[in-house]
Amino acid sequence: MSDTTARSGAESAEEGGAAELSPKERFERRVAAWKAARRVLWRPSFQQTLRERLDWLSEGAGDVCDLDERIDMYGDGVVETLEERVAELLGTEAAVFFPTGTMAQQVVLRCWAGRTGNPTVALHGLSHPEVHERQAFSQVSGLRPVRLTNEPRLPTAEEVRDFPEPFGALLLELPLRDAGFVLPTWEELTEVVEAARERDAVVHIDGARLWECTAHFGRTLEEIAGLADSVYVSFYKSLGGFGGAAVAGPRTLVDEAKTWRHRYGGMIIQQFPTVLSALIGLERELPRLPEYVAHARVVAGALREGFTEAGVSWARVHPEEPHTHQFQVWLPYEPDVLSDAALRHVEETGTGLFAQGWNRGGPGLAYTEVTVAQPALEWTADDVRAAVRAFVERLPDRDAG
Repeated sequence: MSDTTARSGAESAEEGGAAELSPKERFERRVAAWKAARRVLWRPSFQQTLRERLDWLSEGAGDVCDLDERIDMYGDGVVETLEERVAELLGTEAAVFFPTGTMAQQVVLRCWAGRTGNPTVALHGLSHPEVHERQAFSQVSGLRPVRLTNEPRLPTAEEVRDFPEPFGALLLELPLRDAGFVLPTWEELTEVVEAARERDAVVHIDGARLWECTAHFGRTLEEIAGLADSVYVSFYKSLGGFGGAAVAGPRTLVDEAKTWRHRYGGMIIQQFPTVLSALIGLERELPRLPEYVAHARVVAGALREGFTEAGVSWARVHPEEPHTHQFQVWLPYEPDVLSDAALRHVEETGTGLFAQGWNRGGPGLAYTEVTVAQPALEWTADDVRAAVRAFVERLPDRDAG
C-alpha cells in the first residue's frame, strides 16, 4: 500500500473517527475493511455476502452428498446422513440434529431431568447457557442452573464433589469460551467426571467447540465424548457451517430428544442448506483443526513478543499457550481506543490482526478473541511481530501500562 493511500486512510479515520461511530456503523466498517484486507488471521463467514456463501455451498455440496437424492422432509434424508456421521465421529449410538444449540441443550438436559428426577444443572458461572442465553434454562425449560465456580477455569473434582446440594446433571463446556477457550488436563477432566458419577449425576458436554479439543487432550473425539452421557456439538463455530447443532448419546435419549425437538418448534420441513454446510465443514475443516491449533501457539508467542518489543509493557495472551485455535489478547487501553486502532490498522495496511471487537475487562483494560484458521497458516512469527508493531503505532500512547 502506498504512503499516499495510507495517509488518505489515516485522514479518513481522523475525520470520521471510528470512536464516534455507532456500534452498527463500526461493525459494518470493520467488515468492509476486513474483506478488503490482503492478509488476515481469519476470515469470518458472517462477513461474506449471500452470493459468496451460496457459491461456497454449491462448490462443496457434491463432495459430501448425492445431489440427485430426494430432498429432506422433516428430518429425513440428508439430515439423517449428518446425524449418522456425528454419531460415528463421537462413538455414540445415535445423534439428532437441531436448528440451534440453545434448543439442543435445553432439550437434552430436560430429558435428563425427567430421567434423574432432578432438574438442577450444575455448571460454570461463565458457561454459555448462563451468560448468553437469557436464562433459557429456567425461563423456558424448567431447569435450575447452579454455579459450581466463577473462576476462569473448568470446575475441579473437589468443587463437584463438595457442592452443598444435589444436582441431576453436570454440564461441562469444552473449551470454556468466556474464560479464554480454556481446557483442563485429561487427568483433571476424568477426575471431574468421576466426581459427578459419585454423586449419581449424569455428565453432559457442551461441546460447541469440541472439534478442536483433540490436540490439547491427545485423545480422539470418540475418547473425549466417551466420558460423558451426552454431547452437544455445533456446526458453525469451528466448521464454518451456516448454523445448526447436534446432540449425541444413547439411542433412547436421542429418540426422546426428537420428540422434544418437535415440541420446541425445531421440526423444520427442509434443512438441507444448513445440513449440507455442516457436512462440508466436517469434510474440509475438521481435519485441518489440529494444524490450526499448532499454528495458534506460534501466533500467540509472536504476539507476546511483538507487544513487548513495541513497548507495551503490560500485554497478555491468554492462555499463554493456547489450548485450541482460539485465545484472548488483553491490552491496557479502553475498548474504543483499541477498536479504533485495529480498524485503522487494517484499513491503512491491508493487514488484519483482530477480527473481533474489543470488550471491557476493567478500568483501562480490554480484551478480544483471536482465531487462527486457514489464512493464518501463511503467516510466520516475523509477520505477526511486524503486524503488531504497525498496530501499536496506531495507539495513542505506546508507553501505556
